[in-house]
Amino acid sequence: MDRVLAARSQSLRGILMAASWNFMRVVHYSKSVLSQGAQIRGITSDLGHACSRTITSSFVAKTPTSNTVELLGKAHPRDDYSNVTDKILSKVGKNLHNQRYHPLWLIKERIKDHFYKQYIGRFGTPLFSVYDDLSPVVTVEQNFDRLLIPKDHPSRRKGENYYMNHTHMLRAHTSAHQWDLMHSGLDAFLVVGDVYRRDTIDSSHYPIFHQMEGVRLFSNHELFSNIKDGENLQLFEQGHRTAHKQETHTMEAVRLMEFNLKQVLTKLVTHLFGDGLEIRWVDCYFPFTHPSFEMEINFQGEWMEVLGCGVMEQQLVNSAGAEEKIGWAFGLGLERLAMILYDIPDIRLFWSEDERFLKQFSVPHIDQKVHFQPLSKYPPLINDISFWLPSEKYSENDFYDLVRTIGGDLVEKVALIDEFTHPKYKCWLKNYNRNIGIAIPVRSVVHLLQCHVSNIG
Repeated sequence: MDRVLAARSQSLRGILMAASWNFMRVVHYSKSVLSQGAQIRGITSDLGHACSRTITSSFVAKTPTSNTVELLGKAHPRDDYSNVTDKILSKVGKNLHNQRYHPLWLIKERIKDHFYKQYIGRFGTPLFSVYDDLSPVVTVEQNFDRLLIPKDHPSRRKGENYYMNHTHMLRAHTSAHQWDLMHSGLDAFLVVGDVYRRDTIDSSHYPIFHQMEGVRLFSNHELFSNIKDGENLQLFEQGHRTAHKQETHTMEAVRLMEFNLKQVLTKLVTHLFGDGLEIRWVDCYFPFTHPSFEMEINFQGEWMEVLGCGVMEQQLVNSAGAEEKIGWAFGLGLERLAMILYDIPDIRLFWSEDERFLKQFSVPHIDQKVHFQPLSKYPPLINDISFWLPSEKYSENDFYDLVRTIGGDLVEKVALIDEFTHPKYKCWLKNYNRNIGIAIPVRSVVHLLQCHVSNIG
């Protein structure tokens, strides 16, 4: 039961040696960074298969031997919740959003510049503070409890997050800093940072991506001062929760908050995408806002969701010490905006250090239009792999982490295409489709993968 049943690709044997996992279909997809003059040796260069044969493996996924997780100068004791991998830890501190002329930096700077110019405080200084260097290591309380996320919510699962231990984790969203910044007395701020989620493997998902969080709090005077007879209006009441408001908010306050929030975000996306943009709002659910919305834009004839937002749960605002105020919040993904605006086809490219990629974004002004020019024209290569599932509880994200640990950013996509249960022994075998995109010269890739074979097999 622990042997690999079939593997189409001798060159990827190192990835296949996980013994107790699934059936995969592997595609080397070369739309990332490739040497134009590289020669492919030992790997078919079309969509055909290299080989199909049975391989026996004794490889076991690497188990950390240290009793602590060392990160950013701190040691975190390991326990049964610790699941962060060395591959993920190696990415912490890269801070792509702070690297000058990186596409994520450009998006961040464009948004920051817009907020600085559009919203001015009483003393002529920017209303919104910006925090883009907060530590990605947060407590479980910061990431979930303070945001009113239920104890049994699926987003808390080990299979969805990277835990240092049962009390600390890599933040899954920049919302993890909302409570602390409000508690410090801030009324308007933006938070930018890298966030970490265990996820599937394809060209639009990566276990690390970058978010921007925005929060704005209003007092009774700030919200109603420009409204006729506003002195007679109130933020709070003892009412009932409906689909349109919280039990503690007045309808007048919620309507003004919703109007202000949507107006702020409409101005932002118009600044990014240009005038004439068609926008629609979709009702949705978030544990820490109500009512909640998603913004969709019609870009090049296709509706795309670009951000989530809503009126903050008053229980959250109150617990942070701002009982006399009401607030809204929004969150957006920098990669998603950059992929749309700059026509970047693969999320792995944001981690490229190839000058041919980075120089395309070295522009004299942050608002200058950039259209990404592909660096490779090599066709895909398909290989197939199969192996049994373990008898213990299985999480697909465990396998994705294994693939990323061994294959790194070569792997573009993994998709389940079939599964099989042995009729007698009730053993499980699954069939996946996995695309592997090559992000370094082919000759180096082949040697690297063959090195895995010689060291592991």
